[in-house]
Amino acid sequence: MDWQEWKKSQKNVETEEFPNEIVLEVRAGAGGDEASLFAWELAHMYELFSTIQGWQWKTNYESKSELGGYKEASFEIKGRDIYKMMRYETGVHRVQRIPATEKNGRVHTSTASVAVLPIKKRILFEINPADLEMEYSRSGGKGGQNVNKVETAVRLIHKPTGIDVRSTNERSQLANREKAMVILTAKLQQLEEEKEAKKYAGVRKDQIGTGDRSEKIRTYNFSQDRVTDHRIKKSWHNLPRIMEGEIGEIIKALESGETGDEE
Repeated sequence: MDWQEWKKSQKNVETEEFPNEIVLEVRAGAGGDEASLFAWELAHMYELFSTIQGWQWKTNYESKSELGGYKEASFEIKGRDIYKMMRYETGVHRVQRIPATEKNGRVHTSTASVAVLPIKKRILFEINPADLEMEYSRSGGKGGQNVNKVETAVRLIHKPTGIDVRSTNERSQLANREKAMVILTAKLQQLEEEKEAKKYAGVRKDQIGTGDRSEKIRTYNFSQDRVTDHRIKKSWHNLPRIMEGEIGEIIKALESGETGDEE
């Protein structure tokens, strides 16, 4: 199924009203420290884009590498048309550049995964409490002394699927548990919808953690100052500007299905 066919099938699968709240997840892929740094840069790019759009951005959970990159992280974003605009960001993002630690000037290729989960008001199924395992730990980070002394951080595991989610940045254990449940519900609902879509329309799975993580959707080539979206075969230049959140042109091109000649 090519990009245009997939977009048509999405309009059928999406009789959906587009929710104005999402969870965005980033996860380092192949490439070690460079991949974790790129995952952080992607999250920073989306945070700056959210500021430009006037959306609210909040960190749910972050696991950092020694160099300060993201092994994985989760964010809650609220704002008008947010899922409608951000839904095509899911997939594997690839970076090609010379890392600061590279002594011989060789270009390295690393990857990071992005997932966009819509938070929907209408829940189509219930989670059996017996299917859940809950772990508590101390939160590290903002929130004052209480955060580090009390086990406020929550990890929820859905035993039938193996999906787990974490929430660490709320001030109380109860608030973190509620937030983790919202995110888990969104993941499980997305998984169910993808199963149905595949059954009836052959739509490919799209979320990291619940589907195929291997699809490369975009390459950020720093030496050539170019970002290319492989689904619509279109490229843009001025990478520094793009990494500072100026991704509106890319978002619009994906929404319209505008294609070009992949360089």
